[in-house]
Amino acid sequence: MITKIKYFLFIIILSNTAFAQKDTVKLKEIEITSNRITLPFSKTSRTIELISSEEIQKLPANNVADLLQQIAGVDIRRRGVDGMQSDLYIRGGSLDQTLVLIDGVKMDDAQTGHHTMNAILDLNTIERIEVIKGPAARIYGQNAFTGAINIVTKKITENSLKALLAYGSYENKKGTILFNQKFKNGGILASVGYQESDGYRYNTDFVNKSIFLKANLGNYNITSSFTGRDFGANGFYASPEAIDQYEETQTSLVALGTKYTSGDFVIKPRVYWRRNQDMYVYIRSNPSIYRNLHISNKVGVETNVEVNSSFGKTGIGIDIARIFLVSNNLNDHNRTAITGFFEHRFELNKFDITPGVAISSYSDFDTNAFPGIDVGFKMSESIKLYGNIGYTYRVPTFTDLYYIGSTTEGNPELEAESALSEELGFKFSKNNWKINVALFHRKSDNLIDWTKENLEDKWKSQNFSEVITRGFETNLGYSFVLGTQKQKVNMSYSFIDDEIKDENVQFTRYSLNSIKHQFNTTLDFKFCDNISNSISYRYVERTDGESYNVVDAKISTNLNKKWLLSATANNIFNSEYSETNLVPMPKGNLMFGLSYKLY
Repeated sequence: MITKIKYFLFIIILSNTAFAQKDTVKLKEIEITSNRITLPFSKTSRTIELISSEEIQKLPANNVADLLQQIAGVDIRRRGVDGMQSDLYIRGGSLDQTLVLIDGVKMDDAQTGHHTMNAILDLNTIERIEVIKGPAARIYGQNAFTGAINIVTKKITENSLKALLAYGSYENKKGTILFNQKFKNGGILASVGYQESDGYRYNTDFVNKSIFLKANLGNYNITSSFTGRDFGANGFYASPEAIDQYEETQTSLVALGTKYTSGDFVIKPRVYWRRNQDMYVYIRSNPSIYRNLHISNKVGVETNVEVNSSFGKTGIGIDIARIFLVSNNLNDHNRTAITGFFEHRFELNKFDITPGVAISSYSDFDTNAFPGIDVGFKMSESIKLYGNIGYTYRVPTFTDLYYIGSTTEGNPELEAESALSEELGFKFSKNNWKINVALFHRKSDNLIDWTKENLEDKWKSQNFSEVITRGFETNLGYSFVLGTQKQKVNMSYSFIDDEIKDENVQFTRYSLNSIKHQFNTTLDFKFCDNISNSISYRYVERTDGESYNVVDAKISTNLNKKWLLSATANNIFNSEYSETNLVPMPKGNLMFGLSYKLY
């Protein structure tokens, strides 16, 4: 396999150097929807990074989990191929401290943050991904403790029908049908996908099923999705010796929203329902030995209001949700969550100032307010300085509180987490250069993690007295023309240092094995109009001292307006590494793709 992948990389580097034609790229300002106040990207005073649909197609990633690995400060701890089970961390936070949204709908799960990535969409349905880091994410309330990721689905701009097929290592077979239909007062985007694989080692086979529907009907919009995953979980949980584990998850979303505009007012009400079902067995061939079944439902209604006036922009919103959990292990629980926010943006010459407050109330925890402020100073058309400070908060999941297992025990006496976060940043954008630098500091109180004093003890959830996280991240992008073709290189680096004030903790399971050093670089290059190439390199060193290097690559070619061929190679040089729970990641593997646009 390694010989084949090296040969594949050689082909990428030398492909089609004999042809060259003019390549014109038209850029336009993107409005950031991860802000409650809608702003052009250039005006934001927060650390926000974007992955565009063009980059999604070029990068050597076959799913969102792999894609997010390219972002500085983002830590995706994967178990297996194709993001089969992945946990999401930002700037050293835990898997429960990052919020994922789909078109602005919050996809948090009250059972556990392990399900945050369950409903991630097919890459072909995504217009862009907005990653907001640091205290500026506080406006979303619960689960946006360290950051938030908003997945923006594609606009319906044409009538089309596309079929996509892929085949790769480990008998990995994938098929997707994508349908777009535009009509006078709206349109429909629909996607159906199926994927299966024998797995890269014993008991890591899987079957994925997905359905996505987006409909715009006049002023109303509907978003609906279903994702089902059945997979062998060799060593995924419990201990690495637990090789016969198995899990099935089903995650669905239905959201109905509308938009009213009246003068300077924009009102966007929405109702939504998210359901997650998780079935886990310890011995796949004998579920009677140990089996968990959890079903969570979250039903909510929210309204966001944006007001434009001579004093600036004002954002007001409220989100009321009722959460239900039915479980044979955690027992049955429910809670009501009410989150409100208010912020106002002032623009004074070269300064912009956005103070705001989020208020969260939980039926089983206290009501708390989280004030914060964002400040920006535009030194020139190319340079901007900014700073944020704010409080964040997270209530324990039902797993934190009530889980009972052979190696794990919850703690119903847990207190909610809180933190004060600060950030200073610098942005530079001119001609072909883009540079962003951010320094951050977070003081967390009552941080929740699974700990134990001795190796033979059970993992038990508990609050730390205090954890201080410091770090910085840099991102540099440069575009240039070689011959007549546009090329692009991007490099990023992040550093994180955790200081635990409670020295009595001997072993921690998740949050305190942060990525200490993370270096990413990606080169997108073309030698002719029809062939695109991309190579990425990632270096990671964690707090526990483990380090590894991974190189991925992708080549794609348009045969004509209907046919597109691609090939992706991951872990080209067969690095041996794990990202969580000592689960070994796959060695070098390939995925070949073919898409055909019927009309």
